[in-house]
Amino acid sequence: MIPELSNPAVCMKDPQRVQEILQAIVKAGSNTLQVISDFDMTLTRFSYNGKRCPTCHNILDNSKIISDDCKQKLDHLLKTYYPIEIDSARSVEEKLPLMVEWWTKAHKLLVEQKIRKDLLATAVRESEAMLRDGYQLFFDHLHEHSIPLLIFSAGIGDILEEVIRQAGVFHPNVNVFSNYMDFDESGALKAFKGELIHIYNKREGALLNTGHFQELRTRPNVLLLGDSLGDLTMADGVQDMENILKIGFLNDKVEERKQMYLDSYDIVLIKDETLEVPNAVLHHLTGNK
Repeated sequence: MIPELSNPAVCMKDPQRVQEILQAIVKAGSNTLQVISDFDMTLTRFSYNGKRCPTCHNILDNSKIISDDCKQKLDHLLKTYYPIEIDSARSVEEKLPLMVEWWTKAHKLLVEQKIRKDLLATAVRESEAMLRDGYQLFFDHLHEHSIPLLIFSAGIGDILEEVIRQAGVFHPNVNVFSNYMDFDESGALKAFKGELIHIYNKREGALLNTGHFQELRTRPNVLLLGDSLGDLTMADGVQDMENILKIGFLNDKVEERKQMYLDSYDIVLIKDETLEVPNAVLHHLTGNK
């Protein structure tokens, strides 16, 4: 067994099953593996020194590139809809239209700001966005072993890419599915491209991008990382999947959500701000090389 799995932040409903999945993937070899991960609060930190860290949307919300009036409106949306998102008493079906409403209203407000493309890098640089401890090892290890990493995010793709670019880990094996901004010829935001990806429709997003999964059909084994129950569908586009190991970060409302996470994820990491466990798992899956 991987020593890091006995760390006190780690919970598993069925350790034996985890062991079996790990053995099956090791046996198949790391050239059959792909990694699919959420971004906000999965690859990035949930909090630092007791203070919440920003998501891709928050980076814009907190930046100088949007007006105070817009900030207030976005904050009001957050206070209205975030409690709904994490409410364990509501079903996904009930939450779905409300999440669409939240994302649509937020994107509309951002478009009204006519955000300039050339200011995004500064907004990221000045933000308090932080990738989880161990991120360098995570991204570099996948790159060295030529293991594809798909980052699947309901955030803003342009901001997400900038965060990993500035961290020096936007390697060629990284692909991103997210909400991308569409700029006019003067470089001002005019809309968001394509279908909206929000927290509970990642399955549809996965199925829309069949080309990506088609290219990876020789990699039927998946390591999935997420922090919400909506992330569990990110691998639904994978063709002829053989084994999947799901690692879930439980960052918030731990007691009321713990059982649901244990029932859904193979490994649950409770208030763990590092990538120590995913790194140990990857190290194991690549033959400790």
